[in-house]
Amino acid sequence: MIRLGLMICLNCSDSSDALFSLIEEVKLGYKEIEKPPKRGKKPDFSDLSFLLLAVVAVVTKTFSDSELHRLLVKDTPLRAVLGFSRVPHRTWMMRRIKSLTALAEEQISLFGKQILAEVPVSETNAEVSAVDGRMYQALGPKWHKKDRQQNCIPAGLRNVDQESSWSKSNYRGWVQGYRIVVQTLVFPSPVPLFAGWHENAANEAKIALAELENGRLQVTDVLLGDTSFGKEDFVPEYRKAGGYVLTPKQLPNGRRSWKNDLYDYRRESIELLFQRIIQAFDLKKCCVKGKGKNGAFILASIWTYQICWLNNFKAKKNPADVKEHIENARWRLKL
Repeated sequence: MIRLGLMICLNCSDSSDALFSLIEEVKLGYKEIEKPPKRGKKPDFSDLSFLLLAVVAVVTKTFSDSELHRLLVKDTPLRAVLGFSRVPHRTWMMRRIKSLTALAEEQISLFGKQILAEVPVSETNAEVSAVDGRMYQALGPKWHKKDRQQNCIPAGLRNVDQESSWSKSNYRGWVQGYRIVVQTLVFPSPVPLFAGWHENAANEAKIALAELENGRLQVTDVLLGDTSFGKEDFVPEYRKAGGYVLTPKQLPNGRRSWKNDLYDYRRESIELLFQRIIQAFDLKKCCVKGKGKNGAFILASIWTYQICWLNNFKAKKNPADVKEHIENARWRLKL
């Protein structure tokens, strides 16, 4: 049982509301991105306001259009903290949230660069990261491949997420949903450096290669990946960028070496990170329908985890102690 009297927020905001404190903390992690000016009227609301609204959604578990709209209508102080001068129309609000995927991916990558700059590497250890993908099961009933190919939804099958797709893993079997590819720092402890939200059937190595070319995948001394990342053109391109990719294809066939010992950290880091993020936000599978909305919520949770992790690290606390911080904000405890 949670003892409310002993729960303490892990940041130093002046706000008396833990949710407001978290929002202010996340705001400080936002990086302005220069964009070419657009013709016409300037938008009434900023991208940051809607990205913060996605953070509020995953923290408070308020995912539906009507619930989020009602929250903004009733909670004037929260609306002000988010930067909304008025309540946006519900249709426009969800349209903007659907379009947040690219912005959230960019923010995660930019903050990943900040983490690499602020977390020192010891003289005896190289800068090591790991990359892997995870499937998020779609909300609603299963729409099987045969019917998908015919673009036919069987009679009686309702609330199908038509944007989702099927893919298979050795651990979970066939899953209908979407895929996220995450790069994590390995030492001193796992923290996201990059995340990309994609179709479930997308090839992870091709995703990593494209993100390397556009500068969002981080280049570290060593990148640990499973067998799929040893294929395609990813290995030589990562080497050209200044890093070394270590997959089972690069491990010696005979006796163990330092490569085997280092590669063992892949599972201990990337899989542990996935579990910590899921536990912190209680977000194990898709909570709404559609690629854009699910991407906004999942990526918002990863971005928030990054920011809380680094703040803990700089405060010389356990960086992975993020869950309590999120629960304080969810229950809006008075600080």
